[in-house]
Amino acid sequence: MHGNNLLNHNQVKLSQIRAFVAVAESGSFGEAALNLEISQSAISHAIAALEEQLGVVLLNRGRHGAILTPIGKQLLDYAENILRSLEEMTQTANQAKGLQNGEVRLVAFRSAAAYILPAIIVDFRQKFPGIKVRIIEHDDDQEVEQTLRQGYADIGITHLPTGEGFLSWPLLRDEYIAIFPPDYCPKHRVKNNHISWEDLTTYPLISVPQNNTCGILIRKHLEAQHQKLNVAYVVREDSTIIRMVSQGLGSTILARLAAQPIPSELQTYSLPVPLYRQIGVTMRENAMQVPAVYAFLDMLRSYDIAQLAYSKNYLKASLTA
Repeated sequence: MHGNNLLNHNQVKLSQIRAFVAVAESGSFGEAALNLEISQSAISHAIAALEEQLGVVLLNRGRHGAILTPIGKQLLDYAENILRSLEEMTQTANQAKGLQNGEVRLVAFRSAAAYILPAIIVDFRQKFPGIKVRIIEHDDDQEVEQTLRQGYADIGITHLPTGEGFLSWPLLRDEYIAIFPPDYCPKHRVKNNHISWEDLTTYPLISVPQNNTCGILIRKHLEAQHQKLNVAYVVREDSTIIRMVSQGLGSTILARLAAQPIPSELQTYSLPVPLYRQIGVTMRENAMQVPAVYAFLDMLRSYDIAQLAYSKNYLKASLTA
């Protein structure tokens, strides 16, 4: 360390101060990394760089964790004050922008409400604890749009395209897949995970209602391919369909998000001619929105929605929470 050199405070980074405080509070580089949601090597690098710039040793590393040195204890007070001041500055700015309180009203179809929104809401509430978030669930897109038109919600998650009078942008391209029982064996050679139309006749088909958005989309796709599948069961709830397939009662065609969480023993394939639905976020075109709504939209844009929607770890955590 170059302790004889004068410190240039512009070299010290806020990330290094956060890392220092996190390790000091937890007494562990590993626990600090978990708390900050970064790698342990990133924590170690940040601490080493901070010690190099300050020219002093802040922490003694050992088998029992990280222990503050005498100078580390003194400098910890300054580091905590810096983070405290930053938090107060952020709160003051948020208050000025109207983000200290308020409400965001969300409306979404069921699978989006279940597998896209919860994790985003958790992060949003941590960042803006004074803002309430409400969710309205619907089974169909028309109900989502109607809720927005009537002014009962600010932001909608629905299938695109929407009707007139909405501002919308895509979030997720969701594939419709064929799902078979565990003992299914395709008659024909599967190419690139695509089965044949004939393979879809191996089992009775368990279908969603033909009059809802997904049912209409699937029916039109089959008609365009000159295919007609024999429907043995019509079931409204996606989770019920998945359980019926698990019991060997038939196969089904569902959007991947709607089928979540897909039991590992079930077999999934792409359709012979792929079919997708575009899921997007939408809001009324001329609505006057409060700052809290734009803050939620900014957070929504920051997410990798596909990773969020299909992550097995996230689904497992959601089901056991």
